[in-house]
Amino acid sequence: MVGTMRLLGLGLAIATMSLTQVVPSFAEARFQQGWRFAPPPGITITSQRPRHALALQANAQVAPTYLRQVVPYPTNERSGTIVVDTSSHFLYFVLGDGRALRYGIGVARNGFEWSGTHRVSRKAEWPSWTPPAEMRKRQPGLPAHMEGGPNNPLGARALYLGSTLYRIHGTNEPWSIGQNVSSGCIRMVNEDVIDLYGRVQLNTKVVVL
Repeated sequence: MVGTMRLLGLGLAIATMSLTQVVPSFAEARFQQGWRFAPPPGITITSQRPRHALALQANAQVAPTYLRQVVPYPTNERSGTIVVDTSSHFLYFVLGDGRALRYGIGVARNGFEWSGTHRVSRKAEWPSWTPPAEMRKRQPGLPAHMEGGPNNPLGARALYLGSTLYRIHGTNEPWSIGQNVSSGCIRMVNEDVIDLYGRVQLNTKVVVL
């Protein structure tokens, strides 16, 4: 009986050793033949360095009241309309049924305020920036042109408003949200402007109060 048990134990050990030797070699062979597991849906594997890191800014630098949230918002504007309340430093994307998605924004500083109704005439990811002549005259140190990227003042996305020089755009200065700081453009943190960009279509109505 003891001898039989020993033989069974020895057989089990040999089988286990054989299995641990076969499985890795099988996996290695398949790997060498080019077998791969597909990435999860929505994930793209690349061997190249991305053109831009997202460089999304930490929400810790934004006051809680300016964080993106759904709020009650009774309005006669149709769903999909953007309403910019410059006095309160909020941008509303109208959802309908008395609600809106509210974002915190930075707005024009004293002397550069404006209001009116326009349409989104262009959308751009990681937009380049060409400061207008008037701005360069006020700030001689500005570049004539700056390619898009994390260091660009326009941030990750831009929505151009009609034929004006104004845009709703991201920023690499998240601490400016809730402040009167720009030359007329509407600033959002990069996370928020990316979110808004995905919701907005060309020709969307934009009301600036």
